[in-house]
Amino acid sequence: MSEREHDTDADAETEAERTGEQVAKRTGQLESCQRCGREQGLVGKYDIWLCRQCFREISRSMGFRKYS
Repeated sequence: MSEREHDTDADAETEAERTGEQVAKRTGQLESCQRCGREQGLVGKYDIWLCRQCFREISRSMGFRKYS
């Protein structure tokens, strides 16, 4: 790695630190829907791990109520 490339990397790190910008990490999204296997739109709150479509279908039987 040349000095110029090293300086560019260092500048990027200091700018990110200065602005407080964070890199998005999706480390926890290794789960999938327990009902249909879909990996997108997961409801992970309370460790439910259902996709939003399945959650809407069975949420009432789980004890959730719709307020609006």
